[in-house]
Amino acid sequence: MIVVSDSSPLITLSRAGCLDLVRGLFPLIHIPTEVYNEVVIAGAGLPGAREVAQASWIRVIQVDDAKALRTAIEETGLGAGEMGVIQLARELGAHVVLIDERKARRYAEEDYLICFGCVGILEMLYQNGSVTDLPELYRLLLEMDFRIDAKTLRSSLQKLGFKAL
Repeated sequence: MIVVSDSSPLITLSRAGCLDLVRGLFPLIHIPTEVYNEVVIAGAGLPGAREVAQASWIRVIQVDDAKALRTAIEETGLGAGEMGVIQLARELGAHVVLIDERKARRYAEEDYLICFGCVGILEMLYQNGSVTDLPELYRLLLEMDFRIDAKTLRSSLQKLGFKAL
């Protein structure tokens, strides 16, 4: 299975201490150069930068058609990282993208890509036993003031049989 990731899941899962656990779900993750630059270069010293730079199972790949990428960014209004993920997924024939931003997810789903965001990834990690206290992890994410909607987290917990936060 070919998986391509945007920056938000990498950063959020790093901050939550779960990035290495994702390797159990997706043994190889591809990221476009734009995402690498955003997380590791521009984000040097911030959560996720060191973890992504050192992860041997995260492979950086340059998008082949830079012109198509620039055009798609202009047409969609998506960021370079988000559109780079979708473009790279097209070029690699990927089926799965890890991406949180709603507009980017809708655009990716139009290309028949399966999208997982941080919450979906954490649910899978809980279901396979890699994460044991999902409610506490969600509380931690809320305390860190990440851009994750509390309603989405409550819905996730209810779906898995937990009481709300």
